[in-house]
Formats: sequence, structure tokens, C-alpha cells
Amino acid sequence: MDFPNIDPIIFQIGPFALRWYALAYVFGLVGAWRYGIWLAGRKPHMATPQQIDDFLVWATLGVILGGRIGYVLFYQPGYFFANPLEILQMWRGGMSFHGGLLGVATAMILFSRRRAIPLLGLSDIVAAAAPVGLFLGRLANFINGELWGRTTDLPWGVVFPRGGPLPRHPSQLYEAVLEGLVLFSILAVLVNVGRSRFRPGLTTGVFLIVYALSRILVETVREPDSYIGLLAFSTTWGQWLSLPMLALGLCLVWRARRRDPVR
Repeated sequence: MDFPNIDPIIFQIGPFALRWYALAYVFGLVGAWRYGIWLAGRKPHMATPQQIDDFLVWATLGVILGGRIGYVLFYQPGYFFANPLEILQMWRGGMSFHGGLLGVATAMILFSRRRAIPLLGLSDIVAAAAPVGLFLGRLANFINGELWGRTTDLPWGVVFPRGGPLPRHPSQLYEAVLEGLVLFSILAVLVNVGRSRFRPGLTTGVFLIVYALSRILVETVREPDSYIGLLAFSTTWGQWLSLPMLALGLCLVWRARRRDPVR
């Protein structure tokens, strides 16, 4: 299957170009923010709508700064240290989910301390809303024709413009489904139907576990970064970065299950 002819640039006026990738970040943050406010209105013991509203700026800085710094440090430190001015050229691509996660986690810690609110109540709502942005971000990766999968003979394989003549797994779409739709559905049931809302940290733990397992699974068919390649036992750097998430998620779920529920 040929790659759909989608221009990554929506429109351009002089040097200014509006890209689908940037729009995905905007709508992802806004969508997660509005859903988080709605959740907080129904579960005020986790966080209040006003707190979620105030946290939007903090979350935006955490995603952007953490995502970029994480990409620089986790993936190409040698290159960027030799070319430091390119660190600021974010329009050329290069964002790390794991770096963005650390950035948002840092923002939540600072925000919760500043406002004297429970950290896990805030993180549970943020975790439940995060798949909105993850879904749109992976769709933007597909439109950009980047982060493609390994070669395949499956009928839905896609010939990417920069991926050579052979069809490849559309791994961006796999991640959009698993990290976006599936993860959002699981967390929505836990928060709105299940009783995770009464166990601080449980929703955050499940988010970390499901994301980590999804990423580890998709990385088996995703083309490894050319500047890193495959690591020991044919693993990828993305899989190794997901292991601490999995461990922390399991710890949070174990801790939440052992404590008495909030009344």
C-alpha cells in the first residue's frame, strides 16, 4: 500500500508554516485539559476543575521541555552537544515520550507542592487524560512519515516515502490504537465505572503498565533508530526506557491495592 499523499504542512505564509505535528500537540493538550476538567468535576476528591485548569500551562511546559531535553539526552547526546544550536530547532522534529513523561511528572510534583494538593490525585486525572494527546501525536507521526516499522509482507504494509521501496509496518498507527484508544478506554472504565478513583495512584499505575507493555510490544515491529540500532537480545532503546515505567506502575498498583480506599 502506498503512503497516503498528505502534506505535513497544512499551510504556509512566508517563513511561518503550520504543521499537522504542531496541531496534534495543541489539540492533544487542549483535549486532555478539557477531559481532565470534566473528570475533576465528577471526582473532586482527586483534584478540582480549577486545579486542572491552572495545571495546563505547567503540563505544556513539561511536555515540550521534557520531550525535547529527553530526546537530546536519551537518543543523540553526542550530536546535539556538538551542535548545541540545533537543540532549539524543534520544528525539525525530535521529541521523546519518556522525556515528556519526566517533564510532566516534574511539573506535577512542583505544582502539587505549590498548591498543597495530593500528588497522586492530580496524577490520576492527568494519566486518564494523557491518551488523548498520545493518540493525536502518533497520528501526526504517521502523517510525517516518520518512526515507521520494519519491513513486512502483510497486506496493510505501507511504503513510506523515506523508508525505501519495501512495505513496512505502520507502527505509528499500532501505537495510536494501543497507547491512545485502548489505553484511554481502560482508564476511562477504571475511573468512571471501577473504583480506582478511591485508590490514589491506581490509575497512574495502570497507565504506566499498559503504556510500557504497549510500547514494548510495538517496538518488536518498529524500525530501530539508525543512530542506535538493536541492543542486546535484539531489543530496542525504547523497550529499555519502558522497563522503569513498568516497574514503577507495578509498585503504584501494589501500593494502592494495599491501602484503604479514600472515602
